[in-house]
Amino acid sequence: QDSTLAGFRAGDGRAIMTETMPRMNSSPSSAPKVAPSTSPTDVFSFDALSLGPERADGNHEFKRQLVGVTPDRFEELVTQLKWRTFAEGDGEALYELGVEDDGEAHGLDDSAFTESIETLRKMASAIDCDCSVAHERRTRDGKRCATCLIRAKTSARQHKEIRITTLGNVDSGKSTMLGVLTRGGLDNGRGLARGGVFRHKHELESGRTSAISQQIIGFAPDGSVVNYHNPEVRETHQLTWTQIVSASSKVIHFSDLAGHERYLRTTMHGIAGVQPDFGMMCVDANRGGIVGMTKEHLSIMLGLKVPFFVVVTKIDMAADENRNATIDALKKLLKKNKTPLLVKDERDVMTSVQNVAGGVITPIFQVSCVTGEGLDLVRTFLNHLPSRRSFAPLAGNEALVHLDDSFSVPGIGTVVAGLVVSGTIETKDELLLGPNGNGEFIPVAIKSSMNKRVPVDRVACGSSGSWALKARKAGQHVHKDDVRKGMILCAPSLNPRACWQFQAEVVILSHPTTLKVGYAPILHCLTVRQCARIVKMEGKDVLRMGDRALVTFEWNHRPEFVKVGTRVIFREGRTKGVGVVRATLPDVPRTPPTNYKSARHLHQSGV
Repeated sequence: QDSTLAGFRAGDGRAIMTETMPRMNSSPSSAPKVAPSTSPTDVFSFDALSLGPERADGNHEFKRQLVGVTPDRFEELVTQLKWRTFAEGDGEALYELGVEDDGEAHGLDDSAFTESIETLRKMASAIDCDCSVAHERRTRDGKRCATCLIRAKTSARQHKEIRITTLGNVDSGKSTMLGVLTRGGLDNGRGLARGGVFRHKHELESGRTSAISQQIIGFAPDGSVVNYHNPEVRETHQLTWTQIVSASSKVIHFSDLAGHERYLRTTMHGIAGVQPDFGMMCVDANRGGIVGMTKEHLSIMLGLKVPFFVVVTKIDMAADENRNATIDALKKLLKKNKTPLLVKDERDVMTSVQNVAGGVITPIFQVSCVTGEGLDLVRTFLNHLPSRRSFAPLAGNEALVHLDDSFSVPGIGTVVAGLVVSGTIETKDELLLGPNGNGEFIPVAIKSSMNKRVPVDRVACGSSGSWALKARKAGQHVHKDDVRKGMILCAPSLNPRACWQFQAEVVILSHPTTLKVGYAPILHCLTVRQCARIVKMEGKDVLRMGDRALVTFEWNHRPEFVKVGTRVIFREGRTKGVGVVRATLPDVPRTPPTNYKSARHLHQSGV
């Protein structure tokens, strides 16, 4: 049995990439002294918690000192830094100065510390990167240690992308939070900030999100926000996505999901199809507890193993008793699967950055979009949030995209959009699009590509993009009606096959009665959303709440492309269970559909 299903703890437990807060415009020698902390959760207190031995992989490097470096040694160090930054760190690396390879902090005196910092900055400049002192601390004997962040400059490589989905009950302030973070300025308490996030007129009238909205916030190499100059001033002329992306080395891509139960289907599709790195759970501090769809969204995130952090909103209007009751209820709920950490200062932010991707802790921020309280801590956390790097390349690294949207552009033709989960999609590539209703894949060619509304020549693995398609065969056309959510765009060498049936190991989370063969819930599998029927259960006749079993599903309407290891959620109204695909059965044909006439014929013939 898959141990990853046990407990539904968010995070995949693999080594994470840690990032830190750049402290710009301050020289190493003038960095303030930091008193040793007594907090057991402070990852930067060497008196309380060791870093542990250095890993051979990853983007985290320990250096005792960088003093008296010869030219040959400098070249070796630059090669190592380049490997840590680009091969392992996706454009970012973390260096610990004054630390041995076993994780023990010895520290440096002032002269050695200054020379080591200068050497590291020269190394970063040699590979077209910026180096900043993120955090400095003192050992017991007064020597200095530092955490340095090396980040690739904007012109050196494609920007780094982190995907975050917003979750929470209706009227918890999700859209307002995104409006303040991405567009600058504070809310007026009457819906000013959320107006720039909504897509439809009825959303503006009701104040509630009903469709998935995409927003971005960019960070420059020095850690500053690209979207605006002053976070408390709403600028008249907002930057376009093209301007934000071109000036950013790191882009946070938000997907604003609906909180109302009426739009749960859209919300579940957004969580499963977007494949987020993290989730942002918004909780209203004025409710005095956990209400509505919050628990439902929490179970979805835990079932899909997506790490998340919590933002308690509206603290400016919440009474102290309601605010404390909400936080207490939130901690009690999270302690069943997580270790909640109430973020109060930058030191807690760095603790969260180090541990959130591994599912160790769940940070809890308290913010007000009207007064601006707590927003700086959230921006700092987003700036240093590590990517989970959850995209394992396929054999041969073939290109694969799961499509989640399609539209027709006048003068361009049919355009599809999705997330590249493997390989690279380049303009003029010849790919396969499918499966259609018959399970077939048609050959298409890429006419043009865009990433974050910016024309590009290629879209790499882990980034979302959109592509204009044309049919490769003469006389054929790719129409918008021929493309649906759940289809894929892949390299011909992948040899994709659609299947009617597949096997999945499932766990029933909630159901009032029993599940038997013939039960047909709605399955969400990445961008696929379709009704599927249980045709076989291994070793059991019925399933009850809490049971685990290997189940064979069959799609009701059309065959789909499914990969082994993909997580699935099935629901009937609300979430009923989660699972992992264990095997696909592309050679098994569809079960002939039965109606009252065919059933009577079978009965009369004695079958």
